[in-house]
Amino acid sequence: MDNTLKRFLIVSLALICTVALGTGAYLNLTLGQLPDNAQLQGAPQYRDGQFRNEVASPPRSSGFGFILAVIRGRFEPRDRPAPSVPLPSVKTNLAALDPGQDIVIWLGHSSYFVQIGGKRLLIDPVFSTYAAPVPGMVSAFDGTSLYTAEDMPEIDVILITHDHYDHLDYASMKSLEAKTRLVITGLGNGAHLRHWGYPPEKIREMNWHGSLTLGEGLQVHALPAQHYSGRFLKRNQSLWVSFALETAERRLYFSGDTGFGPHFAQIAKRFDRFDFVALDAGQYNEKWADIHMTPEEASRAAGILNADSLLTAHAGRFSLARHAWDEPFERALVASKGKSYRLLTPRIGEPVHLHKPAQMFTLWWKGLK
Repeated sequence: MDNTLKRFLIVSLALICTVALGTGAYLNLTLGQLPDNAQLQGAPQYRDGQFRNEVASPPRSSGFGFILAVIRGRFEPRDRPAPSVPLPSVKTNLAALDPGQDIVIWLGHSSYFVQIGGKRLLIDPVFSTYAAPVPGMVSAFDGTSLYTAEDMPEIDVILITHDHYDHLDYASMKSLEAKTRLVITGLGNGAHLRHWGYPPEKIREMNWHGSLTLGEGLQVHALPAQHYSGRFLKRNQSLWVSFALETAERRLYFSGDTGFGPHFAQIAKRFDRFDFVALDAGQYNEKWADIHMTPEEASRAAGILNADSLLTAHAGRFSLARHAWDEPFERALVASKGKSYRLLTPRIGEPVHLHKPAQMFTLWWKGLK
């Protein structure tokens, strides 16, 4: 073997090793960190080494079985999984908003910018153009990635409902750390954040039914959901939650990912009514009936919660299920006819002014293919 070939092989091997090491380091960050299960032993929902729903769910595949299921799912027949044109959106200057006004801005899928009680919050912020461990998987629709961490003003609180990639994004959370005062999430999720450089004093992990008062009058309540957690090999090591935000003037509710269940009646009994609810209604199929809601189930839940207005979530940016990208919006429109609540249909980035109950929105998805 001549010296040129030897050098070529050595350089090639070095490059392969460098790429492999770099990929491993990147995945080590994006996958996050499992919590110390000793921290979780006192939680009633944590039994036999994992968190469990109040209503038993069928076991879900994990590890490499989960990876194979995802790969198979990507090749199953799908009906218009993504729009053929960029989606209409509005890029609002968030820093210029009057902090004294109560506002919700849908950022696509299950991400929100919220102003309430003089505080600025982000819920499940995902600014990356993909919702997966690596780029190229579960790509965002064209026209929906208009915000970055740089567009965010100083944030009082980030709320994280659970650790799936379309709700907890490494790149987004890393970029937001310097301008975020506090992160509130379910038990066990703090391990991810500490792994990504968040100091412990910025993290508050909560169990279902826990509450925290922020400043003068904003209460954050961590409430049940019907779902599961896990970013790769091991499932249900952190708790999935929904959130209620409460001031003297308003109550808001964000379901995160959830199936339909008795937790809605429990929440309604505790809170009586809500001015605004954002409910999971956009990624559903028969295999996920226990962990995601259809638009019709979201409509039913909004009625149980005695909501004045409903925004259907978990749609409009990423496609995880086999149905058409716009089907959740169409079905929600039909399901909401004649109901006691008002269906809100803002474009991504369009402010919902909670002090303007008659604010009008377009059916922006109509006519798009």
